[in-house]
Amino acid sequence: MTEELIPGDPGASALFHRLGIRGRVPSGHPATEVLVAMGYASERSGWLVRTAEGLCAHRETARLTDGSTEHQATERAFEGFLPLNARLLAACTAWQIRDGAPNDHTDPVYDWEVVDRVGVIDDRAAPLLRGLGTVVLRFGGYPGRLRGARQRLEEGDHAWLASPRCDSYHTVWMELHEDFLVALGRDREEGVGGPAA
Repeated sequence: MTEELIPGDPGASALFHRLGIRGRVPSGHPATEVLVAMGYASERSGWLVRTAEGLCAHRETARLTDGSTEHQATERAFEGFLPLNARLLAACTAWQIRDGAPNDHTDPVYDWEVVDRVGVIDDRAAPLLRGLGTVVLRFGGYPGRLRGARQRLEEGDHAWLASPRCDSYHTVWMELHEDFLVALGRDREEGVGGPAA
């Protein structure tokens, strides 16, 4: 669930936030016309693309008020997130590179060790995000999305760790990282150990 960034239209608010975080999303959502009419997005070849006006509006509306209960809770959660963020970056690097060369995924023991590392990260991140989600609603959806990607990965579909072509663990995690930064009004450079876009 997402707070209403566009008052009176929860569907448009959810789409506006996803677009604000990701920069582009597949078009065809019922609220697409709302965002286009507001000047926050344009449609291009099957994609809804964030405009400069949309970026500014999203940054302004999604940022939490300094000193508020929501801001304080998010800062605490972000401090807990950062060490996990560094560990996920290391796990994704290990998944892609082994002994200085691309991982060819022919060693299932090695790959499962990396998958297990992601599982430990997920087990630690989930309660942190669930707690934050009770204060800032938009963070409440991340644990389920991350767990879904983890389950697909543990079922043997390698794409669900780091592929940008699906809602992979890394893709969702990057959205979460960006959401923290937007909420707190910080730049990505301040999020130490963040996975590279």
